[in-house]
Amino acid sequence: MAEPLILVDADACPVKEEIYKAAWRHGIAVRLVAGSYLRHPEHPLISMQMAGDGFDAADDLIAEAAHERSLVITADILLAERCLEKGAAVLDPKGRAFTKNSIGSQVATRAIMADIRAGLDGQGIGGAKPFSKADRSAFSNAIETALRRLK
Repeated sequence: MAEPLILVDADACPVKEEIYKAAWRHGIAVRLVAGSYLRHPEHPLISMQMAGDGFDAADDLIAEAAHERSLVITADILLAERCLEKGAAVLDPKGRAFTKNSIGSQVATRAIMADIRAGLDGQGIGGAKPFSKADRSAFSNAIETALRRLK
């Protein structure tokens, strides 16, 4: 049986500190995956994997490493879908869980929004709400719950 592992889509992840703290509490390894080197604590549980700048290179590495005892942290809906197919648990940085029951509608919504943006020919329609203290707190609670299930 595979060891528990936290895989982090790390390039723009705003909750790395929360991930480290939870991993240390639970004794679970963390693998940061990013296009280029990111500073991280020198600790035996934390490793860094550089994917290079190829299109979806980091996503491919994360999806390949995902398994039924891993927790993937990503805001990328398509990567979440790939990881769920491998049996991984998946959280976004705001603490929302991606699930097999919800991912289909999230992928469809993403596609619709991409079509709308393309049709606006450069006119903005706004974006995601800024990351907040409440989001950070929700993530901290969600990762604790997810890691308890993983063990």
